[in-house]
Amino acid sequence: MDTLSNLGIGFGVAFTPLNLLVAAVGAFLGTIVGVLPGLGPINGVAMLVPICFAMGLPPETALILLAAVYVGAEYGGRITSILLNVPGEAASVMTTLDGYPLARQGMGAVALSLSAWASFIGSSIAILGIVMLAPLVAQFALAFGPAEYFVLMIFAFCALTSLLGDNPVKGILMAAIGLAISTVGVDSNSGVYRYTFDLPHLADGIDFTVVVIGLFAIAEMLQMLEKLLGGHKVEVTSSGRKIFNLKELAFTWWTTFRSGVMGFVIGVLPGAGASVASAVAYSNEKRLHESSDPNAKFGHGDMRGLVAPEAANNAAATGSFIPMLTLGVPGSGTTAVMMGALTLYNITPGPVLFESKPELVWGLIASLAVANVILLLMNVPMVRVFASMLAIPGYILVPGILAISFIGVYAISGSVFDLLMMTAIGVVGYFMVKVKMPMAPLVLGVVLGDLMEQNFRRGLSITNGDPVIFVSSTICITLWVLSLAVVVVPPALRAFGNRGSRSPAG
Repeated sequence: MDTLSNLGIGFGVAFTPLNLLVAAVGAFLGTIVGVLPGLGPINGVAMLVPICFAMGLPPETALILLAAVYVGAEYGGRITSILLNVPGEAASVMTTLDGYPLARQGMGAVALSLSAWASFIGSSIAILGIVMLAPLVAQFALAFGPAEYFVLMIFAFCALTSLLGDNPVKGILMAAIGLAISTVGVDSNSGVYRYTFDLPHLADGIDFTVVVIGLFAIAEMLQMLEKLLGGHKVEVTSSGRKIFNLKELAFTWWTTFRSGVMGFVIGVLPGAGASVASAVAYSNEKRLHESSDPNAKFGHGDMRGLVAPEAANNAAATGSFIPMLTLGVPGSGTTAVMMGALTLYNITPGPVLFESKPELVWGLIASLAVANVILLLMNVPMVRVFASMLAIPGYILVPGILAISFIGVYAISGSVFDLLMMTAIGVVGYFMVKVKMPMAPLVLGVVLGDLMEQNFRRGLSITNGDPVIFVSSTICITLWVLSLAVVVVPPALRAFGNRGSRSPAG
């Protein structure tokens, strides 16, 4: 009954005319933020914090606006990922792997509507999880220390084995390159410059946005330009359908549900984030289906590969509010900015917040549900508008996307060096695509590399260099077992299956 009464308080706050308007405006602005390459939710939210305070918005209204922008950005990032192979934000990188091939097959509108539905389901699962399991899940998240996070990263890299395709050597090489990129810059522990080659611009490392936009946007535009110069058509003929059908919904339902639950669990872990959730969910579904479904075509336009990262990243984004509200620990970079916004109002997030400010906490939870519905109603009718981008002539599309990409990167850093770096990475990425090098392992290496290193070193510092800490807890042991299982079990099953198929002929 307490939960129902608290939800009543929350929806009472959410359904005030001002908060409804703020949620709708935030959802729209968030979608735009997600569409623009390189901007990302953390920058969108950070820009709005001083505006909220200057306008004198009540704390619950300000938090509702920031949360709507955050969730909206996770929705919006999929649009350019699917249509143009340009990830709108980091968590949408995995969406490009199957979303863009679907768009090139004339299924852009279907992919957009199906991904919007997956995003809605993922967020809904996380909202339900917040309502039902917030205290319990918060205790679970609190059990994760540096050692547990390090082993979680190991598990993510082991799950990466499902992304390596037919040539695992190429995949492992690309993952190693991604890890190497993550080590560039000043060592946060010792202050030593690493792999900067006496270039001051590399002191802060190579920004993830620069890598992603270079590998995906620039490389793809170079391929489009090559086709244009060769006289090939780059525009796509639409299939005529603007929304997914019931068969496609049934085909992807369990993938959407599984990925939403997985994304929520990962989102609750402070610092893991939506990018990790989408990568783990995609690799899990690819591993699961490629071993059992001969018709699986992950990386070439499989709808399950589209919905998995979308459900996961939206669930993770919503789930990241749990550690912020219950522990006072930011679940992601964006929620860290929101915590800063609350401090402007002299509000300290933590366990006491549920008792001292129930209207703020439950108003936020209810508004997340409202914003989620608004985003679905906003995105599905606009599928036709978004899909029309594919009909733009190539001679306009290529320079337009390049211009947006350069503006997005420059807006973040204000550095010409980053533009040159992005161009160089794009050219290298173009040649990598030519020799069929997989991009997903490299991206995952860049995403997880720094997290992995930092938690490894923190774990060792706690025990004065004793590595036993990485096998000293039940969570660590469980993750080690799972890591070993995802590496060993699939090849063993394939080998057993091949042996079984050969034995009758012998």
